Amino acid sequence: MNPTITSEFIRAIPKSDLHVHLDGSLRLGTLIELAKAHGVELPSYEAAGLRELVFKDRYANLGEYLHGFAYTCAVLRDAESIERVACELAEDNIAEGVRYIEVRFAPQLHVRDELQMKDVVGAVAAGLERGAKSHNNTSAVKQGDDIPFEFGIIVCAMRSINEHMSPYYKRLFHLLSGTPHKELCTLASMEMVRLAVELRDKHGLPIVGFDLAGEEAGYPAAYHTQAYQFAHSHFLRKTVHAGEAYGPESIFQAITDCYTNRIGHGTFLFSSEMIQDPNIADKAAYVESLAEYVASQRITMEVCITSNLQTVPEFETINDHPICRMIESSLSVSVCTDNRLISNTTVSRELELIASALCLHPAQFKNLVVAGFKGSFFGGGYNQKRAYVRQMMSLYEKHEQTLLAG
Repeated sequence: MNPTITSEFIRAIPKSDLHVHLDGSLRLGTLIELAKAHGVELPSYEAAGLRELVFKDRYANLGEYLHGFAYTCAVLRDAESIERVACELAEDNIAEGVRYIEVRFAPQLHVRDELQMKDVVGAVAAGLERGAKSHNNTSAVKQGDDIPFEFGIIVCAMRSINEHMSPYYKRLFHLLSGTPHKELCTLASMEMVRLAVELRDKHGLPIVGFDLAGEEAGYPAAYHTQAYQFAHSHFLRKTVHAGEAYGPESIFQAITDCYTNRIGHGTFLFSSEMIQDPNIADKAAYVESLAEYVASQRITMEVCITSNLQTVPEFETINDHPICRMIESSLSVSVCTDNRLISNTTVSRELELIASALCLHPAQFKNLVVAGFKGSFFGGGYNQKRAYVRQMMSLYEKHEQTLLAG
């Protein structure tokens, strides 16, 4: 590890997580307890067994990685369970010094007859608020020795859907039998984004963004342009999972078809060999122009190192990951967890991995941490966001002086 950036320092500084999936970040013990309560069959009811069989250190591919969601989504079937998981997620982040998170999830995956999308979002908001309350009432926060824990919600549409994903999708396929898959995706994402704006504007829920998740190959973001246009015209900020398992063209599409403010992962931004469009003659120039545009427009990259190392076979170590090139290209890079349970990680571990393996000087490391706060979809307004970022930087610099003095 860089001798000036210690584990103690990393745990002490205020951190953020802009890309964390609720249903991929349960406590393992909570998953087991909820599975027993709801009659959900798990391959093991012991933590060690689940780590061996489902939540591994390394996965064969993204498909195997995503298999764990079948179990986590199955236990998030009522408002009480969802609120509990959201509360625990807030508590776990607070405990490691994270002070801002944006929790994302697909409400349509959790819908049942007795649990509608607004109930799902409301339960997450209530859980996060409950988890934040004890910290925000501490004397340290009130006296200015710490900063409040703030959060936002990002609702996700899915690139590809099928009737087995949830009762919501089953009903959609049944009611619109024979409708092309592309149109079903458009309808589902439009319903989701309309509800998101309504819950934000009429019910005051802390929805700060709209996302598109799921398999990229064969399911282009263009299917969801209408939903992103609606979000754009209603001042709902936008992020897109892009370049995680597909090439630069997916990132280009997220920018041009979805008006995205941030990119989820962006792992293959520089992989010109993955470009498939025969009309792109100079692939290297295309990638260079794309990276320059992302940098100049400050489109923040939500980078999830451990998750990528687990799902991309050609990445053997962090040195194979493009994060260094992103930093060298002056991109806005925010370090995120993706899924705390499925990747068995925390924000602190992600930062420790970077500090131990990459030759970053303290200013570069600080930029990574600050980028998460500056690139956030903070829901309190621009002036409040600026004040919050200043608080965060003041606290960071205080720890620099006390912990990095030597």
